[in-house]
Amino acid sequence: MTSNNAIVFIDGNNFYHNINFMRIKASHIDFKKLSEAVCSHFNVVWKGTRYYNSVPNLEDNKEIYWKHMKFLKEVEQLPNFEVITRKLQKHSTKEILQEKNQLINSLGLCNKCQPLVETNCNDCVGAFKMREKGIDVKIAIDMVEFALKNKCDCIILVSGDADLIPALKVAEENKKIAYSVFLRSGYSFHLRDEFKYLIMGNEFIKSNCLKDGIV
Repeated sequence: MTSNNAIVFIDGNNFYHNINFMRIKASHIDFKKLSEAVCSHFNVVWKGTRYYNSVPNLEDNKEIYWKHMKFLKEVEQLPNFEVITRKLQKHSTKEILQEKNQLINSLGLCNKCQPLVETNCNDCVGAFKMREKGIDVKIAIDMVEFALKNKCDCIILVSGDADLIPALKVAEENKKIAYSVFLRSGYSFHLRDEFKYLIMGNEFIKSNCLKDGIV
């Protein structure tokens, strides 16, 4: 059995919107089961999962806010899980570039690695204008950090967003295994062209990823 250990990066915003098109509730998903299932598919050892999600504004809708926070709390309590959030706030590409530069500078990269990361992650930002604040950038930066600092052997991205391809390429350039996982609905064909992938259809979800008692 392979000894490659994997970290799963889940784009919660992307997952939530696309699972609805499959007529499956995100609240019915056991994300630990999902993480273990995708790692088993690629024959790697699950080490942990990082779940990224935007948080709605309390002032906009209290009911939606508290429902969402309850959902995130349940995910956060799963073993070997970390939930990373950003406030749901629209802002410009210029502002996102500034946040990206701050995140890169915080990594403490060497003179050789920093230009490589900056070059590749500039490609991650182009399509982010007026998107949820910082979530996609944070995923990209974290995948790069895990690759460069040897925090895992394998990176598995659960997202259909092609904007994250450059970050996965950085991981591969640093001799890490990179896999792409996405739902049957709402994914970019470019992800299939660039990496080994898994498409999670209704049968895969229902057989491997639902909470106990959900049918």
